[in-house]
Amino acid sequence: MSAPIQSQQQGAGGQPRPTLTVFDAVGMIVGIVIGVGIFKAPSIVAGNVSGETAFIMLWIAGGVISLIGALCYAELGSSHPNAGGEYYFLSKAYGDWLGFLFAWARMTVIQTGAIAAIAFVIGDYASTLLPLGASSSAIYAALAVIAITLLNVSGTSQSKWVQNALTIALAAAVLAVVLGGLTAPAAPATAVIPASGESRSWFSGLALIFVLLTYGGWNEAAYLTAEMRDTRRNIVRALVIGIVVITVLYVLLNLAYVRVLGLSGMQSSRAVASDLMKATWGEGGAWLLGITVVSAALTTLNATVFTGARTNYALGRDFVISAPWGGGTRKLRPL
Repeated sequence: MSAPIQSQQQGAGGQPRPTLTVFDAVGMIVGIVIGVGIFKAPSIVAGNVSGETAFIMLWIAGGVISLIGALCYAELGSSHPNAGGEYYFLSKAYGDWLGFLFAWARMTVIQTGAIAAIAFVIGDYASTLLPLGASSSAIYAALAVIAITLLNVSGTSQSKWVQNALTIALAAAVLAVVLGGLTAPAAPATAVIPASGESRSWFSGLALIFVLLTYGGWNEAAYLTAEMRDTRRNIVRALVIGIVVITVLYVLLNLAYVRVLGLSGMQSSRAVASDLMKATWGEGGAWLLGITVVSAALTTLNATVFTGARTNYALGRDFVISAPWGGGTRKLRPL
């Protein structure tokens, strides 16, 4: 972590300052979870269930399972608030080596790879709204990474306010899509006919995997615990509120998919969100969908950079090899 970030995010002695409220943490959680997956995964889930009731119940089950996991993380975070999050938990449980390997992989591959992938999603959809030539996607992706990085370098306060604004815009855009879907004429009821020799049970483990992947990301709240006010109480509130908000938005959006396209229409769709928007908003739907996806990707990008920086700080705080970007508040350990 660079010196400007440290000076903004840390108080006396290089320690992170408790500046994040429950609302700020909820904005991070919702923003990092609701990404592009909810605009693609439902068609895959629909292809692996027996009916509409099973389809909706799987999305509710995903929320319940995520909430159970979130409560476990809330217990860890409230008992051991630390900027290192999962890195700190692993180090305490299994030793420094495993913690170091996890943090190093997160810094060099996991977070950086996610940032690059999210940036190109922004580039692809932004290019549909305003093309910038043959390299439009790459240009938008680079600009997004640079802008979000500079935002986080400027300080926690600026980053969290932008995150809150983006999350509110994302929720509003998703609700607009939901409203259009739930008020549109319902798709004619058609029987779901499995392919020859194929049978679908009410419960599908494969479908649940894709549901849980779409819910993934709430664990990033662990990296906020050192900067939350009254962490012991607020981390629980933030995770519970965040998961409930995400579950409600996901269920409503999938109800809109089912109403407009029907389960069979979703199964045959390669871009279920695009088909929904075309059916409800016509050509203007593509524009609204582009705005929605860009908003979702920007919130995820900002939250990913924000939480990734906390791992880097904790790693630099604890190990000589990464000392240049750490706070130096604890005795540095050689490898």
